[in-house]
Amino acid sequence: QVQLVESGGGLVQPGGSLRLSCAASGTIYGINTMGWYRQSPGGQRELVGAITSGGSTNYADSVKGRFTVSRDNAKNTVYLQMNSLKPEDTAVYYCHADRITFRNEIRVAVQLDSWGQGTQVTVSS
Repeated sequence: QVQLVESGGGLVQPGGSLRLSCAASGTIYGINTMGWYRQSPGGQRELVGAITSGGSTNYADSVKGRFTVSRDNAKNTVYLQMNSLKPEDTAVYYCHADRITFRNEIRVAVQLDSWGQGTQVTVSS
């Protein structure tokens, strides 16, 4: 089983920046699309931004021009650089991978729809 481990959340003032990281553990052969979702209290989980294995990206309209998703395929890690943060960006941020090909103790396997544990981002003065 592959785990996604996030880091980098915290408290930041409006206009500030944060960088989130999410690393996949294990003997991994490849990951298709990786991305970030967020969920605020009482709200639904929504896509923030995603990046394919080839580097194509897409973003929610609310974060375009402020957030950047990138990845390091050699490290099986995806990043979310968040600039010009606003109070409405406050949420729990979750890392996601749609398809992970990896090797377990027995064979090559595929893990679908993987989520990280979530990391809190709070934007407040």
